[in-house]
Amino acid sequence: MGESSRRMVLNLVLQNGGSHRGAWRHSSAKLDEIHDIKYILKLAQKAEASRIDSLFIADGLSIEAKAVQHGPIFGFEPLTLLSSIATVTERIGLIATVSTTFNEPYNVARQFASLDHISGGRAGWNIVTTGVERTAFNFGLDHLPPHTERYERAKEFTEVVQKLWDSWEQDALVQDKAAGIYADVGKVHDIHHQGTYYSVRGALNIMRPPQGRPLLVQAGASDEGKALAAQFAEMIFTVQPTLEDAQLFYQDIKSRTVSAGRTPESVHILPGLLVIVGNTEEEALEKASELRQLGPIERSVMSLSNLLGMDFSIYSLDDPFPKLPEPEQVNAYQSFHKMVRKIVDNRTLTLREFLDKYWVGSGQLRVAGTAEQIADVMEEWFVNGAADGFNVMPQLASGGAEDFLDRVVPVLQRRGLFPTAYEKPTLRENLGLQPHALAH
Repeated sequence: MGESSRRMVLNLVLQNGGSHRGAWRHSSAKLDEIHDIKYILKLAQKAEASRIDSLFIADGLSIEAKAVQHGPIFGFEPLTLLSSIATVTERIGLIATVSTTFNEPYNVARQFASLDHISGGRAGWNIVTTGVERTAFNFGLDHLPPHTERYERAKEFTEVVQKLWDSWEQDALVQDKAAGIYADVGKVHDIHHQGTYYSVRGALNIMRPPQGRPLLVQAGASDEGKALAAQFAEMIFTVQPTLEDAQLFYQDIKSRTVSAGRTPESVHILPGLLVIVGNTEEEALEKASELRQLGPIERSVMSLSNLLGMDFSIYSLDDPFPKLPEPEQVNAYQSFHKMVRKIVDNRTLTLREFLDKYWVGSGQLRVAGTAEQIADVMEEWFVNGAADGFNVMPQLASGGAEDFLDRVVPVLQRRGLFPTAYEKPTLRENLGLQPHALAH
């Protein structure tokens, strides 16, 4: 396909145990693969052979001890795992989630610069603000910082990280043996950042990343999250269960991006896609039905409680869905709160009905069907202003990702929606973005 033609962007979520909470119990699940680095590396290589743009690892910094009964929570630390994957792959992008709420800019800048060097320019940072209250208790705090403060801190955090990546000019490394000059001191700059939340002198203790700056990814859909995305993000992971919702979000983000002085093409919007592939529609729907029976409703209640900042365990599953407070009154993930509220305000649902019908992942678009049927939905969203691509989340633990790679991707390629080969060496360039140039 031509370089000028718009094409779909595909990101594959590497999630141990599958994206469905009951997937580890499915008859197809191979439990020895869930925490096996060899399996993960093979899957990464298979994704690269299918020309997937990037791999993504979600992350959190706390667990609820009673939740471990119900299945895998989080796996390996993302940057450690992606550094391992980088050594057995050549072109596929590597995106890690790292929170701005419980980290320091200097460490994060150094870690992603290192991953970018290790991978030859394929690193991406998913910028998140942690919204789970108990995470604060793991970092010496009595409570989670307020939502607005978390985003103000995230904005300054990201600015500091970018300054640190820019603290080395592209040609600062000289390595002149005869002259005894390893690096040009005139091209390595302390950043002297003094802000509301951070004081960082700099410079970074590793040279400039191959991409200039690793790709910036964002996933918040609150007003503060969208403002952050419009300013910084080059890829956005979003949760939109319907075409109409996705179109509204897409238009909003593109408009905000233009208002921030950027082009609409400078950001790729990728809704989450929970997918089950079958040889027939009946087979796929049967797998979906099996997973529904296996998914622990207690785990879904915990997930809903964490993301909305309310304890739903105090309610009966067969009572009407409890009334939700206003989004600005919730110190958790406001984007999920708004999504849930839109669903429950327009329907009479019990808590059990909501969890069974709408909370399979965390509210993402769900498609179970043949490869052609899945490609049909993806194409419809892509051509009708709802998505630039998808954050693909296979529901099954074993074989789910392979089914998507082996069956759905070739259909998209035959339709001319997705390329068959990588065009450039870096993640930025493969996404049609330029390496970041210094303003020095």
